[in-house]
Amino acid sequence: MAQKIILDCDPGIDDAMAIAYAVGSPAVELVGITTVAGNVGLDKTTSNALRLREFLGAPQVPVTAGAAAPLRRPAITAEHVHGPDGLRGAALPPSAAAPEAGHAADYIARTVMAAPGEITLVAVGPLTNVALALRREPGLVSAVRDFVIMGGSTTRGNVTPAAEFNIAVDPEAAAEVFAAGWTVTMVGLDVTLQATAHPEVLSRLGALGRLAERLLLPCLRRYTGESGEPADSGETGTGEPAVHDVCAVAYVAHPGLLGCVPARVEVETEGRWTAGMTVTDFRAPPADRNARVAMTIDVPAFWETVHEAYALAAAGL
Repeated sequence: MAQKIILDCDPGIDDAMAIAYAVGSPAVELVGITTVAGNVGLDKTTSNALRLREFLGAPQVPVTAGAAAPLRRPAITAEHVHGPDGLRGAALPPSAAAPEAGHAADYIARTVMAAPGEITLVAVGPLTNVALALRREPGLVSAVRDFVIMGGSTTRGNVTPAAEFNIAVDPEAAAEVFAAGWTVTMVGLDVTLQATAHPEVLSRLGALGRLAERLLLPCLRRYTGESGEPADSGETGTGEPAVHDVCAVAYVAHPGLLGCVPARVEVETEGRWTAGMTVTDFRAPPADRNARVAMTIDVPAFWETVHEAYALAAAGL
């Protein structure tokens, strides 16, 4: 039976890859998309979500806009990685549709509480919307089927030596979310930096027709930093972009892809270098653990399930 998910995201190239996976995978039912400022501003993340939804042939999936800024600090964006429009100029037509009325936090709270135990919340952007949803409805903690994020790391950062981007954008929101009383499945840089789109992957994706030509290949081949090098070349050492956000959705579809270890995760909100650090204690007593931290990934199996999902999405265009 397909797992119902709400995807909270900031499209963004790897968010676009994650949305395409969620639309194509038979193991996932995408019931809603919510947007937050992150990789680019909220107007662009929301526009991109609408463009992607229509291009992928999923007009029934509601898109609801959320927070335009972090809870307490100035916004950080990543146009140098994702391009001015967030999708590196992927050839997607503009959408004539508008997002749903209301705020993403209210949509998350209302939708999850209407179907307790049925919906997995997957957050692959800054955690501002999720923190606001918890403030509105603390009962989310027990009503979600599962809560999975792409964010954090046990060892390193990608915007500072200590902090991963999604957590660094809004550390205060992340701290609230990790302290809320549920178990957070943290799919962070420990595994996502292993999921790189190497030449063999690109070659295989290239056979997927319009999906590849309009979205997958333009995004992945232009996924660059300010230097013109691939955005993750300094992180992976390979020059191949990592599809971070796809890993979180793929985990929901196929949990066996990732090996998770229980731990206590606290989010640092202070410090020139450490704000946004996910401090991970694997030695914490069982009663104190608040997270499942992904530490291993079956990379060949991951790319097999990605290709399967994209092939089905391509067939539905």
